[in-house]
Amino acid sequence: MAYANILVSVDLGGAASDRVRLAAGLAQRFEATLTGAAACKVPAPDYVRDIGEIDDEEPHFEEKARAALAQARDLFERSVDAPLRRDWREALASPITHLVEQARAADLLVVGRHGPEDAAPGALGVSPGPVLMEAARPVLVVPPRAEHLRGARIVVAWKDGLEARRAVSAALPFIREADQVFVASTGEGAHYEGAEDVAGHLARHGASVTTHLLRTVVSDGDEILRFALKQEADLIVMGAYGHTRLREWLFGGVTREMLQRSPLPCLMCH
Repeated sequence: MAYANILVSVDLGGAASDRVRLAAGLAQRFEATLTGAAACKVPAPDYVRDIGEIDDEEPHFEEKARAALAQARDLFERSVDAPLRRDWREALASPITHLVEQARAADLLVVGRHGPEDAAPGALGVSPGPVLMEAARPVLVVPPRAEHLRGARIVVAWKDGLEARRAVSAALPFIREADQVFVASTGEGAHYEGAEDVAGHLARHGASVTTHLLRTVVSDGDEILRFALKQEADLIVMGAYGHTRLREWLFGGVTREMLQRSPLPCLMCH
């Protein structure tokens, strides 16, 4: 697998420029096209109010939305220094819906972390959870102030399942070039045996890889983060485990912890 088109979510939040720079660095490294995507939803008319007021306000709402999209495109262009193939996709629509639609022609999506302590990205921002659920593509979730990603030391958080298998396959372009890969499991028995099998598979792809069984003290998420920081990793690869209920996006404990507070970029698949 190779990345031919990297799609990055662009908003007007404080972390957007760094995120675009990181995505541009990956596009240059993998000789891929970099596509920026932004969308802004125009409020629906309020039919309870006077129809004349609605007619007056509708053009104003659309004008503001188009102005925000123009700002996002300008930020995208200013943040990309390298001579890359690039594309831009914008829409007057829900940002999540638009990004998921554009994912049909992308190999990798780059979005910002959206934890409770992170600054709000504004009306153009997206939460990674719904994107992971709907895009059917690998998603790289980037914390604030991260503008470079080499993937020199990679932790694969292994739990045998479709999500983790897809994440490992999606991360192969990084894994093949990494200095060291650590396949880490917090499970006993079959989970750990599966981790050894995966390590052997990655070794056949040329990776320098070791297998580790982690002993959970507080939570699996805490243990994976502690291990990744101890190994001086700069990328975590893992499956995203969750389901939908009553139109809310719900994830299991480890996935939720990573989405909300991982200080390292996380490449995830659902």
